[in-house]
Amino acid sequence: MFLFQHTPASEPGSLSYLLGCVGQGLGIAVDVHQDEIDLYLDVAEKKGIKIAYVIDTHVHADHYSGGYELAQRSGGQYALHKDSPAQCDFMPLDDRQIVKAGNVEVEVMYTPGHTDDSIILMVTDRSRADEPWFLVTGHTLFVGSVGRPDLHGREEEMANKLYDSIHGRILPLSDTMEILPGAQAGSVCGAGISGKPMSTLGFEKRYNATLKLDREAFVKQVAGTVLPEPDAMKGIVAFNLNPSQKS
Repeated sequence: MFLFQHTPASEPGSLSYLLGCVGQGLGIAVDVHQDEIDLYLDVAEKKGIKIAYVIDTHVHADHYSGGYELAQRSGGQYALHKDSPAQCDFMPLDDRQIVKAGNVEVEVMYTPGHTDDSIILMVTDRSRADEPWFLVTGHTLFVGSVGRPDLHGREEEMANKLYDSIHGRILPLSDTMEILPGAQAGSVCGAGISGKPMSTLGFEKRYNATLKLDREAFVKQVAGTVLPEPDAMKGIVAFNLNPSQKS
């Protein structure tokens, strides 16, 4: 498989991805920004692959998504969780659904908390092993931190959902699982995020202090942390809900 991780110039706290199978010429792009569309098309062309799927891990509030437009221009399918509030045409993703790009398989894991439609992606490279290799964790779990639950209100309710998603779906996985987050230091979507753009689940279990908290302490800390609202958040969310109406 191949894996391309990128930090967009417009949002240096964010991370986006292109992964897939060169042998069968298929790829999956994740959380692409508007200013990365041409870059991703160029990378795909140089790799000799078709971008078959473009996935947003949730409706973003911190940047203008390039997902819908990239799918349109690449001939791929734009995909979001099935219960996404997005008002454009998209491929609905269900929990535990498998999306394939050649030898690379992505299992969708529904992990509400940062938003109601948040998902993470568990990636397996069948050319190497039948065991999942890494997680693209969106804004659910970061290196050194977790996603903020307050962007759309209901802070305590969403913090409880985030606790369940992390402790019920992610932490039971193998310690060797690699963590590839949707943001790094500089993002406003979590507090105390590391500047290292990847980790392992075992390292996070040991050194990510938030993961060691019981439910009550977790909810109190995560819901009570005050972070600035992303710049132009209302306009960004409105655009991302209906990118097909881009002027």
